[in-house]
Amino acid sequence: MKVRDVMTVDVLTADPETTVNRIAQLMNSRAVSGIPVIDGTSRVIGMVTELDLIVRNTRLDPPAFFQFLDGRIPLETPGHYRKKLQHMLGTRATEVMTETVVTIGPDAEIEELATLMVERRVNPVPVVENGALVGIVSRADLIRMMSRELEADSEVAPD
Repeated sequence: MKVRDVMTVDVLTADPETTVNRIAQLMNSRAVSGIPVIDGTSRVIGMVTELDLIVRNTRLDPPAFFQFLDGRIPLETPGHYRKKLQHMLGTRATEVMTETVVTIGPDAEIEELATLMVERRVNPVPVVENGALVGIVSRADLIRMMSRELEADSEVAPD
């Protein structure tokens, strides 16, 4: 079975300027776990997931450092801390999205998709063809597919 057989083609998307509040409303109303952020050519430039929104309610720890004599040696760059702060306080998609997006093609096998989701811990996964977003697949889509297959098998199996 191919990714195109289970993907959702009516993809809920955001543009870089969509507000975080609007994204949360859309995700809640459509019961989706993530929304791709696309540019004007339908190219995926980021992803806002439930985790990206939940992190806004976590505690922001100050940057870690190593105390040496009378000085402090930072254990992370100031840019890293600024990025975490921006992610927590951002108001637009471009400020809170994950920029490194794991995608898959529509003709990939389901096994490849499942492996990708497990090994890279991603959900949902945008489906991209020729650089443009054509669909999206979530763990729920795979569970739904498994359920249909199990149902079909139980109808065929003799009692």
